[in-house]
Amino acid sequence: MQFTVAVDGPAAAGKGTISKALAAKFGLAHLDTGLLYRAVGAKGGDPIEAAKSLTEADLARDDLRSQTAASAASKVAVIPEVRAALTDFQRDFAQRDGGAVLDGRDIGTVICPKAEVKLFITASAEVRAHRRWLELGGIEVEVLAEVIARDERDMNRADAPLKPAADAIVIDTSHMSIEAAIAEAAAAVAARLPA
Repeated sequence: MQFTVAVDGPAAAGKGTISKALAAKFGLAHLDTGLLYRAVGAKGGDPIEAAKSLTEADLARDDLRSQTAASAASKVAVIPEVRAALTDFQRDFAQRDGGAVLDGRDIGTVICPKAEVKLFITASAEVRAHRRWLELGGIEVEVLAEVIARDERDMNRADAPLKPAADAIVIDTSHMSIEAAIAEAAAAVAARLPA
């Protein structure tokens, strides 16, 4: 069975948590596509060469969840040649037997426009910054500034900007528990799964 769930949204909206929960609930493979960009940024050097030579070992680095890696990812993700180099990897993963959940920023619009389910997980910048601050620490007002700057880069880049697909189900997690958000997303997936 090939069945793709595309989960998009800005940083700290809950898309990673929701995607992992959906993959576990429905027995689907999961790919956090942001890790690809984080790994390219973390490798340093020429980002295009880093993207072309990316291996699964690069995705296992223990520093990919840092704010530094997140910032580097957002910067290399605006480079069209980097995006092109990583597109095939993502599409191959999405087509694997048994189905897959991919989360990122352009899965439903660019990588898998024919995905059976498209979700766009969002929340206010303030809520997302607070979540990120709780996770990573630092000075909360600076975390908010970083979240807003990243949104600006991601939403206004020329190649594959962050936006919901026309047929995506939008879930705003600003005032939802994670359990409620997962339940809403799972209901959307269950409604489209083949019998």
